[in-house]
Amino acid sequence: MTATLPAPLVQIFQVAAALFLSPLLTGVIARWEALVAGKRGPSVLQTYRDIVKFLRKASIRPDVASPVFRYAPYVVCGSYATIATLIPVLTTYPLPGATYGDILAGAFLFALGSFATSLAALDSGSQYANIGASRATMVGIFVEPTLIFVFFSVAFISGTDLPYAMNAQLRDSLANVLRPAHVLATAAFFLMLLVDTGRIPIESSSATTEFGMIDDARLFEHTGPEMALFKWAGSIKQFLLYTIFINVLLIPQGLSTDGSVTSVAFALVTLFLKMLLVGALVTIIDTTFAKLRLYRVVEFIATGLLVALLAVVAYVAGFG
Repeated sequence: MTATLPAPLVQIFQVAAALFLSPLLTGVIARWEALVAGKRGPSVLQTYRDIVKFLRKASIRPDVASPVFRYAPYVVCGSYATIATLIPVLTTYPLPGATYGDILAGAFLFALGSFATSLAALDSGSQYANIGASRATMVGIFVEPTLIFVFFSVAFISGTDLPYAMNAQLRDSLANVLRPAHVLATAAFFLMLLVDTGRIPIESSSATTEFGMIDDARLFEHTGPEMALFKWAGSIKQFLLYTIFINVLLIPQGLSTDGSVTSVAFALVTLFLKMLLVGALVTIIDTTFAKLRLYRVVEFIATGLLVALLAVVAYVAGFG
């Protein structure tokens, strides 16, 4: 008989999975993008190497920077690690930390991480970092309402705003997954996933020109361990967004129901395989479509906002 893991231990394992598997997901997607483009590409472990490299370097901070610049990456990583306790990563049943916040709390923690990053960029005094912060703020003005509409529509359908309960409602009824409101909300969330992870058509993940950067421009003045934490946080954020997209909105099956060692391990493998499927779709989009001009980015995000709004309207009108 397989041993059952205590809920607190599963909680720790769940957070650890988000922390330590996220760079691997980033590395696999980067490798695929290079292969599709006809290049050899980096190793799938390159993200780990980059993080270790920055951890070994000294931190050089601008003279005008305040403690905000130094401690912002810790706030970002802490926010994302907290989200990993609120959402169904490995289990169908809520773990101890899941009762402390709903899906909107997760959205606010994502916003807190972005706010801390922008605040550190502004605190650096760098013109490029300031431009990146202003662009990220412009994008966030549209992204946050879109996510709220998405979560509202899914909450209406499932009758709850708790991620684990949402997962249970969708897992028990395929009809809920296929409802027009849910399909529209899922599509809107995927569009915002592309925005929040810095993918085409919003931002090229391999771009090196300052003029096209949005998210990465905010990190220009960071070096050493702070840069390592920001790079790590970017991978964690991508991992969490993929998890919400997969386990809460799209494919809620495959999670552990009893907390046994075997089922938790199976849930982890299943989750990563599902992430690779989403990553393959993102890779196709990233290598097929062209990057939008900066002034067209708002139009793309507004499209996602409209789709999310239609999801709410579809439910209220009785079509969802």
